[in-house]
Amino acid sequence: MANFTEKAIKESFMELLNDKQLSKITVKDISEKCGINRNTFYYHFNDIPDLLEVIFTEEAEKIINVDENASLYELLILAVDFSIENKTAVYHIFKSANREMFEAFLGRISEKAVSQLIERKAAEYNTEENNKRAIIQYYKYLLMGIVIDWLSNEMQYELQNELRRICDLFEGSMERALERGSV
Repeated sequence: MANFTEKAIKESFMELLNDKQLSKITVKDISEKCGINRNTFYYHFNDIPDLLEVIFTEEAEKIINVDENASLYELLILAVDFSIENKTAVYHIFKSANREMFEAFLGRISEKAVSQLIERKAAEYNTEENNKRAIIQYYKYLLMGIVIDWLSNEMQYELQNELRRICDLFEGSMERALERGSV
């Protein structure tokens, strides 16, 4: 029953977030939308930022079991999938006081996606650990920058197309960096 209720709370919250700004959503709104009382909400979550953190954490965990043969583009799309699927909700979070929480979430999933690819490819080049870490940071912040730019520009372009274009333009740059950083 607890999992069902938590799921209902999360889904109701995301629906509300697609309709209005985060600062305009109350626990009462969420409770009414999913047909529970406020105490039930507080039994599962401390407050709305706690609910948001749980949603972000669960989304980040989805990246863990990625196909080991996934390309850079596939990993990047996986990392930004939540943002693409929930454009309006993410935009409302981005424009809210909880922006730092979203950026931390984006950083975690970006690093996880990029790390998996770098770790796999670095073995081929015998890349030093500190150089591998620098390459991971570079691609992590590149991805974060692209998503933040997309949100700052009110999602005026297709993020998938932009990621595809960037991956095509910089094809092989990761391998060159790994080779330069090898022992």
